[in-house]
Amino acid sequence: MKLLITGAKGMLGRTLMRRLGEHDCCGTDLDDCDITRADQVDAAVASWEPDVVIHCAAMTAVDDCEMQSDLAFAVNETGSANVAAACGRHGARLIAISTDYVFAGDLDRPYLESDPTGPRTVYGASKLAGEEAIRAGCADHLICRVAWLYGPGGPSFLHTMLKLGASASELKIVDDQIGNPTSTDAVAGHVQLLLRAPVTGVAHLTCEGEATWYAFAQEIFRLADMPVPLTPCTTAEFPRPAPRPANSRLDNAALRRHDLPAMPDWRAALADFMRENPHG
Repeated sequence: MKLLITGAKGMLGRTLMRRLGEHDCCGTDLDDCDITRADQVDAAVASWEPDVVIHCAAMTAVDDCEMQSDLAFAVNETGSANVAAACGRHGARLIAISTDYVFAGDLDRPYLESDPTGPRTVYGASKLAGEEAIRAGCADHLICRVAWLYGPGGPSFLHTMLKLGASASELKIVDDQIGNPTSTDAVAGHVQLLLRAPVTGVAHLTCEGEATWYAFAQEIFRLADMPVPLTPCTTAEFPRPAPRPANSRLDNAALRRHDLPAMPDWRAALADFMRENPHG
């Protein structure tokens, strides 16, 4: 299968390039294909003639999006529209990566793919606009929402913890936000399955089980054998330009509905990651 991966130099893109090596993969990034330029995107798809485009390219720095909203929408909405239009014109299937931030984050249970969206940040609004552009531009699409992602080389919460833990005598970690810590390897493994599965629409791809950032940090340091004292704190104690959702949990209902294997438990995925990447 011929694959074109946008954002191939990003954390998930790098993992996909490695994990999908059995296919004929072409990776693009900002230096050779600016997704905000429709002509560049069309040229990349036309020249490679992929069966599937995996669209990872995005502006994901949540606080930067809040302060640079025009750029966030240019990349996450217009860029996605350009990718979708090129896929539609050239007959490629589109698998696009999205985020839990499309939801408000105030539900008292994990979010289903069918739950109403309601982003409260520029990042979430721009990614939701990108989802809508994908639906409009390419009939053969699958939007995969991920959350609390970490992978080899970062950047991620895990990498920040390992860096801070190497020198800090004590760390305060937020304990009133909950989500599904998810490895890029786990996501890539399921994208590999979805390349041939007749799944369209939206599918959540997060590791099973849930944790607060505090519990996630505890497990990171336990596996790294770093005895860093941790103190739980509230979101209010760490104000940021973009509000963080209290509930980032996603329910992988679409996988169950299509009889696909479950995502791995977050603790097992983290243990595998730390064993293979002890320094992140």
